[in-house]
Amino acid sequence: MNELYEFIKKCGTYYLATSENGKPKNRPFGTINIFENKLYIQTGKKKAVSHQIQSNPNVELCCFDASTGRWLRLAGELVRDDRREAKADMLSHYPELANMYSADDDNTEVLYFKKGTGTIYSFSAEPKVIKL
Repeated sequence: MNELYEFIKKCGTYYLATSENGKPKNRPFGTINIFENKLYIQTGKKKAVSHQIQSNPNVELCCFDASTGRWLRLAGELVRDDRREAKADMLSHYPELANMYSADDDNTEVLYFKKGTGTIYSFSAEPKVIKL
């Protein structure tokens, strides 16, 4: 899990794919965190992405490291964690979000990968598979 976290963190931006009415939806994200040995992302409950995840928790995240020519695809199931501690920990790593989110508001949402498979690809090596 730490290798997946470090890869995503280095990329800075990843793209999260969900589905809505059987159609793919994809958007850039930047928050990633490890809390209580689980890999977390963050969004707002008012956003369409939150509703899509609650309707179908199966997602895929993808990011590309241009410096190495490697990319990651992480497919898995997300679970909402409504605990204040999980929200506060995430937001402590992203102070720039303080003007939009708070651990005590009704909008901040953190979700962790309940299960998942991360695969790191390269044009010059065999894919590396990491199970969560």
